[in-house]
Amino acid sequence: MFKESSLILIATPIYSVAILIELIASNLRAKKVYSFKGVIENIYLALMNMGLDILIRSAALLTLGAVYEWRMINWTEGVVYWFVLLLAEDFIYYWLHRIDHYCRLFWAVHVTHHSSEEFNLTVGFRSSVFQPLYRFIYFIPLALLGFRALDIFLIYSITQLYGLLIHTQLVKKLGFLEWIMVTPSHHRVHHASNFQYLDRNFGMVFIFWDKLFGTFTPETEEVRYGLTKPINDITPLSLITHEWKKLASDVKQSPSLKDKIRHIVGRPNWVRGKDKTAA
Repeated sequence: MFKESSLILIATPIYSVAILIELIASNLRAKKVYSFKGVIENIYLALMNMGLDILIRSAALLTLGAVYEWRMINWTEGVVYWFVLLLAEDFIYYWLHRIDHYCRLFWAVHVTHHSSEEFNLTVGFRSSVFQPLYRFIYFIPLALLGFRALDIFLIYSITQLYGLLIHTQLVKKLGFLEWIMVTPSHHRVHHASNFQYLDRNFGMVFIFWDKLFGTFTPETEEVRYGLTKPINDITPLSLITHEWKKLASDVKQSPSLKDKIRHIVGRPNWVRGKDKTAA
C-alpha cells in the first residue's frame, strides 16, 4: 500500500524545483513575490503544525479505526473506492474550511494561513497550527462509510499537496479546468482581502462545491493579499495567538453571556449592534 512517507519523498523534490522556478520567474518579471521573512514565517508555522499533528496522529488513527468497526459499507478496494473517498473527503474539507471562516473560534486557528501579505508556493506551508486537534473529527463519517483510517489520511495528504500548488501568482486562468478544479486563480480569490472576495472559494481540489453552495467568486480584479486588518505585533508567538488575544478581549468586554457566546461561535466580523469589517 502506498504510504504518506512515500508521498513526501516523491513530493519534496518536485516542490523544491517548483519553488525555485517561481522564485526565478518572479524576479525575471521584476515582480517580487518572496521575502526571506515571509518564507521563514511559513516554514515556522508548518513545523509547528506538523509537530502537533505527529503528537496526536495515533489518537486520531485509533478514533477513526474504532469508528471503522461500525462501518455501514464494506468496500472492495479499487478505482471506485479511491475515487469516492477523494470526492467525499474533498466535500468534507469544503465544510471544514467554510466553518473555519464562519466561526470565530475556528477562525482564530485558521487565520495564520491568511495573515501573509505575500502569495507564493511557500504560503501553502503556512499552516493552521491547531487544526490537527479537531480536523480528524470531520473524518468520522468517512470511517462510518467504510473507509480505512490510513486511507483517509493518505487522501488528505494528497489533496493538501495539490493545495500547495495553487498558491501561486504566476499561473493564470486554466481554461476548462476552471469549471472543475480549484485553480491558482480561484485560490488567489480565497486569500484576498478585497471586500468582494472575502470568504469565497473554500474548495481544496474541486471547485464545484463552491458553485453548488453559493460561495464561488471568479477572479476579476487585482488581488490584495492578507487580512483586512494586518497584524501589528509580529513575533513567533503572536503569529499564532493574535486572534485568540482579540477574541479573549472581546469576550471579556461583552456585557452579556449571549454576546460572549456570539463572539465565540459567530462570524469573525460580528460585533454587538453592528458589523465591523470582515476579518
